[in-house]
Amino acid sequence: MNERVSALDASLLYLDHPTTPMHVGSVAIFQTPDEGFDHARLVEIISQRIALVPRYRQRIREVPFGIARPVWVDDWHFDITYHVRRSALPRPGSRDQLNELVGRLMGRALDKDRPLWEMYLIEGLAHDRFALVTKTHQALVDGLAAIDLMQVIMDSEPDRRAPIGGKWSAQAEPSAIELVSSALTESIVHPAVAIEAVKAGASQALSLAGDLGGRLLGIATSALSLATPATTTPLNVEIGASRRLATVDYDLDDFRALHRALDCSVNDVMLCTLTGALRTWLLGRGASVSSRSHLRAVVPFSTADAGSPVSAFLVDLPTGEPDPIVRLRRINYETSQLKDVAQLLGAEAIINAAGFGPPTLHALGARLASRLSSRVYNLAITNVPGPQEPLYLAGSRLMASYPVMPLTKNQAISVGMTSYDGRVFVAINADFDSVPDLPDLVEGLGEALEELKQAVKALGGRRRKAGESGK
Repeated sequence: MNERVSALDASLLYLDHPTTPMHVGSVAIFQTPDEGFDHARLVEIISQRIALVPRYRQRIREVPFGIARPVWVDDWHFDITYHVRRSALPRPGSRDQLNELVGRLMGRALDKDRPLWEMYLIEGLAHDRFALVTKTHQALVDGLAAIDLMQVIMDSEPDRRAPIGGKWSAQAEPSAIELVSSALTESIVHPAVAIEAVKAGASQALSLAGDLGGRLLGIATSALSLATPATTTPLNVEIGASRRLATVDYDLDDFRALHRALDCSVNDVMLCTLTGALRTWLLGRGASVSSRSHLRAVVPFSTADAGSPVSAFLVDLPTGEPDPIVRLRRINYETSQLKDVAQLLGAEAIINAAGFGPPTLHALGARLASRLSSRVYNLAITNVPGPQEPLYLAGSRLMASYPVMPLTKNQAISVGMTSYDGRVFVAINADFDSVPDLPDLVEGLGEALEELKQAVKALGGRRRKAGESGK
C-alpha cells in the first residue's frame, strides 16, 4: 500500500507558488582531488547510495477529485541523470558568479511530476574547486528520521568505499480506481482523515498554513507575540520569483571567544552579529530605526518533547540598540526565556544520531517557518552546528557548506547559518527585485562582528583598570 502524504507535507505542496517555491537548498564547495572529479563519478556515487533514501525515487500522485491527500508512488520512469545535472562557470569562477548562478537555480520550481529534488555539479571554480548545489522539496524531509541525500554521499575519510545498493524495481503504481477505493476505505476506518482532507481543500494552503502555525508549532513566546503582527519593514514586501544569493564565512574561534568572554551561547553571538548587520542595513536604506525598534525572527530549536522534537520560537532582535554588548545581552535574555532552550536545533546529540545532519536539520527549520503565518515575523533564521572534522566526497574534501533557506510570502530575506570544520558559513537568500543592496547587508555582517570584538576588548580594558584601582 502506498504511503499517504502527511497533512503538513500536503500543506507545503499546496503552498508552492511561482514566487515561493517550497524547496530548501545547499551549496557545498569541494577541493578537486588529484585524480579529478566529474559528472559521471557523481552519478555513480549517487546510484550506489540512493537506496538509503528511497523517497528520492518516489513522486507525488494526486487522488482523483481531491477526496484524500496525495500518496507517494515509485517513479517508473526514474532517470538519475535528469536529477543530477551539470553546469560550469567561466574559469576561474568567482564566489559572486557562483552565487548568481545559484540564485537563478533556486528561483525555479521543482517538477512535481518527478521526484522532488535536483543536484547540480558546478565546475570551473577558482583554486581547482567544484560545487554541488542541491534543491530538495520540504515534503521530502519528514521529521528527524529523514535523511538528506548529501548525508549519504559524504564520508568522514577520503578513501572510504561506497556501499552498493541492491537492484531496485519500482512498485506498480496504483490506478485511479485503486486510489479512490483506498481513500474511501480509509475515510470509513479513519473518518477524521476524510474531514481533514475536506477542510484542507476548502481552506486552501495559506489558511491551512496559518492554522498549523497557531496550533502545531508550540511557540514558546507569549500569546501576545503571536497575536501581534510583526513590524512592517523593508524585509516584508511583495516578492517575485527571482532570487539573489550572498554567502560569507568566518572563523568559528572568533564566535567562541566572544561566547566565553560574555558568558552566552555561540548562537547568541551569531544572532547579535546578524542583528547588527540588519541595523546598519536598515539605517543605510533610510528606514526609521528608534531605540525600541526590533525585528522578529522565527528561529527553530530542538526541544525535549519526543512528540515534537523541533519547535520554532519567536525572537525579537533589537535592531534599535546601538551598543553591541547591550544588544547581545538582550538577545541572550530572549533566548534564555525559551522553553527547553538547552538544546539548539542541530545540537551535538542530534548530529551524532543523524550523521552529517545540517542539510536535513536546516530543512526541518524551513518547514517550521513555513508553517507559521508570515504576518507574525519578519524573517526566518536557521543556525545548525555541523561536524568540526573534514568530510569528503569520493576523495574531494568539503571546504564550505552554505544552507539556502526558501522565502515565504512577503518575506524578502531568509538566513541560513552553519558551522563546519572551524568555520561559520552564512547564506542569505533574498528576493531579486526588492533587495538589490544585498551586498551591503553581507558587508555589515563583518562590520558587526568586528564592532562586537572591539567592544569586548574595550570592556576588558575597563575591567582591568577597575581592578587595578581597587588594589
